[in-house]
Amino acid sequence: MDDWGTIPELVRASAERYADTEAVVEGRTRITYAELGARVERAAAACLAGGVEVGDRVAVWAPNSLDWIVAALGAVSAGAVLVPLNTRFKGAEAADVLRRSGARLLFVTGTFLGTSYVASLRRAAGAGAADGPAPLPGLPALERVVVLAPDAPPDFATWKDFLAAGEGVPACEVRARADGLSGCDVSDLVFTSGTTGRPKGVVITHAQTLRAYEIWADLAGLRTTDRYLIVNPFFHTFGYKAGVIACLLRGATMVPQPVFDVDTVLANIAAERISVLPGPPTLHQALLDHPARDAHDLSALRLVVTGAAVVPLRLVERLRAELGIGTVLTAYGLSEASGIVTMCRPGDDPSVIASTSGRAIPGTWVRVVDASGVPVPAGVAGEVLVRGFNVMRGYYADPAATAESVTPDGWLRTGDVGVLDAAGNLRITDRIKDMFIVGGFNAYPAEIEQLLGVHPDVADVAVVGVPDARLGEVGKAFVVRRPGSVLTADDLIAWARREMANYKVPRTVEFLPALPRNAGGKLMKGKLRGH
Repeated sequence: MDDWGTIPELVRASAERYADTEAVVEGRTRITYAELGARVERAAAACLAGGVEVGDRVAVWAPNSLDWIVAALGAVSAGAVLVPLNTRFKGAEAADVLRRSGARLLFVTGTFLGTSYVASLRRAAGAGAADGPAPLPGLPALERVVVLAPDAPPDFATWKDFLAAGEGVPACEVRARADGLSGCDVSDLVFTSGTTGRPKGVVITHAQTLRAYEIWADLAGLRTTDRYLIVNPFFHTFGYKAGVIACLLRGATMVPQPVFDVDTVLANIAAERISVLPGPPTLHQALLDHPARDAHDLSALRLVVTGAAVVPLRLVERLRAELGIGTVLTAYGLSEASGIVTMCRPGDDPSVIASTSGRAIPGTWVRVVDASGVPVPAGVAGEVLVRGFNVMRGYYADPAATAESVTPDGWLRTGDVGVLDAAGNLRITDRIKDMFIVGGFNAYPAEIEQLLGVHPDVADVAVVGVPDARLGEVGKAFVVRRPGSVLTADDLIAWARREMANYKVPRTVEFLPALPRNAGGKLMKGKLRGH
């Protein structure tokens, strides 16, 4: 595994190999790979000046931007473990992940989509006993907060001031820190909620990341001449690794887009001659159906990689016929397997691309087993298991959860139900974990139920995914009110919008006198899905 090197080695190699190639385009800002490499080294120097040590957790809570790329790669080049935070999180959700990870440094955006992330975090973590001079008393391990903006509160640092503090660190010291890392060192900690609703940090190494996305870039056919619109959020593996890391591997140009807005996507594709546009099917559907689509020159588009939901055959056919996209691929992955497990190959029949997620990537194995763990024949549904270099090192500080998810002989239990065909193509049919996907984002019922259960008028609650024409699936909550409560569906939905990320908020609420449970007290969600 160590032969695959490290992310700072990749950044340096890209800066040399693709020196004059445009690396990142953000509005009027255009920088080459050589300039990106220099910015990352400067951020790494600032991390060293700030006391970041190898293995320290450094979090980034910000939308897709050049600063996100530089801050994240700078931290990783200083030997830190990157902890990306979901931009849809509210303050309490972000504080929980910061607390669990023990992050020492946080890079946070200023105001995004009308919300002050700093103020949100202060409300959630600005109270409580501190063990030291932490800027947020409720997060004693968090020693420093850097705001990726020109202004910051007095106890936080601006991005400019943070970078300036690293100017006295010699370049040889920064290089030495990076050179001391190995492929076996942990590169990132992505928190993903399980069926218990308790966020768990997935531990992935440098070598796993580089090997997985070298394969991704190879199977997708990513080229140095490509211009890649990265709409998938950087806090997600699809955005950071299939986006930033893959582009670094191939020298492709990154055009980060902070918010999915179809008008902006169309404008960017035309203005920047975008050739690569991965994303969930909802993104591509919105593009095809936009009334002003034909007013934009989309002729440079040549590659689409999608997944995260059922892909209609009609969508694949329309992308090829109406937009002339030569390569449309689907893939399947999960954070616990470095974000990639199976992938279609260029040249696969459209029906294979639409009905399956392709075959196991090189260096990995996929099997489908029954409840006893015995492999089932092709065409028979069962739980999907994965083994190979891509399987996580475990859940951070949670050996019990790790033992539940990874068998003693190294098979990762995905919790997904799937079917393999005779050619080894995988089709996901259901989710043992009850997870549903809202516009490309994983929503976990247990976590949402836990959050809704805090409401003073909610006595009992269950959440299931239901079909939605636009987003694929959305949440529906079944609620038992407390005696005497007059809580309405609108009241609860409005409350939920203040307490949780938008994709988690149930779109409908149905009140019941009691939830259906079996003799053992276990909730029978199958009955609820029939409502």
